[in-house]
Amino acid sequence: MNSKTLTLPLNLTILSQVSIFAGLSILSFFIPFSLGHPQWLVGTIVNASLFLAAVFLPKKYFLPLVIFPSLGVLARGIIFGPFTLFLVYFLPFIWLANLILIFIFKVFFLKVKYISSVFFASIVKFLFLFAVANICFNFHLVPKLFLQTMGLLQLFTALAGGIISFAVFNIYRNR
Repeated sequence: MNSKTLTLPLNLTILSQVSIFAGLSILSFFIPFSLGHPQWLVGTIVNASLFLAAVFLPKKYFLPLVIFPSLGVLARGIIFGPFTLFLVYFLPFIWLANLILIFIFKVFFLKVKYISSVFFASIVKFLFLFAVANICFNFHLVPKLFLQTMGLLQLFTALAGGIISFAVFNIYRNR
């Protein structure tokens, strides 16, 4: 089966969709909530969940999966420590960045190969978050830590999550 000819989401039963949604929801919220650190690991798992949601689930499931990770981080309050309050300012931008990742991936997935789609979506998410972090930093709304956290680390975790999702997708596709 050629990944270019697939439509997203894959044609799954409602029970399968709900099961996948439940699993991805648990990962999306509880990994950031329970692990907290290291951010490269937490971000990679969250991004893998977002890519898998784009592949396996219809749009109606995206919003909770986009919101859950940052709520898990916020509930834990540990990733940014004393800077957690600044995260509140970033929540809408993080949610939008996650939606951007999913939708850019879906658009490119139908036109190019999986890994290329991951790359394009990851770059756009990174550029968006880094631009917002720079603007907020330049207006003295957030500390310099946000430039690092919303910078290349976002690109790395999105790419790593995309590679993991590619492996899961190929396991499913070959099954």
